[in-house]
Amino acid sequence: MIRGEMCHLHPPATTQAGCLLAPEDTHPMEPVTDLSSRKNEPDYYEQRVDLACAFRWTERLNMHESVANHFSLAVNDDGTKFLMNPNLAHFRRIKASDLLLLDANDPDTLNRPGAPDATAWGLHGAVHRHCKHARCAMHVHSIYATVLASLEDSTLPAIDQNTLMFHDRYVIDNDYGGLAFEEEGNRCAGLFADPKHKVMIMGNHGVMVIGDSVADTFNRLYYFERACETYIKAKWTGMPLRVLSDEIAEKTASEIETYCDFAGHHFAELKAILDEDAPDYRN
Repeated sequence: MIRGEMCHLHPPATTQAGCLLAPEDTHPMEPVTDLSSRKNEPDYYEQRVDLACAFRWTERLNMHESVANHFSLAVNDDGTKFLMNPNLAHFRRIKASDLLLLDANDPDTLNRPGAPDATAWGLHGAVHRHCKHARCAMHVHSIYATVLASLEDSTLPAIDQNTLMFHDRYVIDNDYGGLAFEEEGNRCAGLFADPKHKVMIMGNHGVMVIGDSVADTFNRLYYFERACETYIKAKWTGMPLRVLSDEIAEKTASEIETYCDFAGHHFAELKAILDEDAPDYRN
């Protein structure tokens, strides 16, 4: 596990209570790139559909929080161009066409009409700028992961098959420094330097999960929340935990990583369910 360092934040002047102030005539769901010179770029439709599906299922599984939290997906080779949810949009309503196409190296992003949430930009922009291996990133304040992040000791012991998946594959940030504006985002991104670490337990905050694709990342987010739930409820019993050895934990984690395309099949089923009862996510 890796420990972070405290930083001092300087929120952008254009924000108020953590929200970017957009012009009165700008609709908050309007994609930035529709109003810029980048409108001739590919629309990345299939990637948009996958990400929209992830938002819808995060809400269905009650891992969302109000109109906060954010997901992103890199769409170019070096990972610096990425899709992300629009500012202040509820996950239940997000459609493929709503997603913003952003450039992590564009310093004027927050000054454009329809700009993303400043904290989403600070965190995800930094991840896609500095972590090429993080093709997809999902940040939530899901209940059980946030409970774990609120404990003095936020380690996740190897007590069942789900917790074993994350053995030596997460980092703990013990240096929460406030809202994730750009400086805080850069600090957090530095904790993902080792590609083996796919989960950041954000102390006093929540969780961030990265992966190779939307399917890979969402599957990891889903199982991390389940693992946290098992651990927290096991602690509620007050009984001693049956903790497995590091050897068995690593063996099982490695086996799970190479056990067919489980994440892909899981996500395909989730899309099929939405196709049946909420197909507008593809719009």
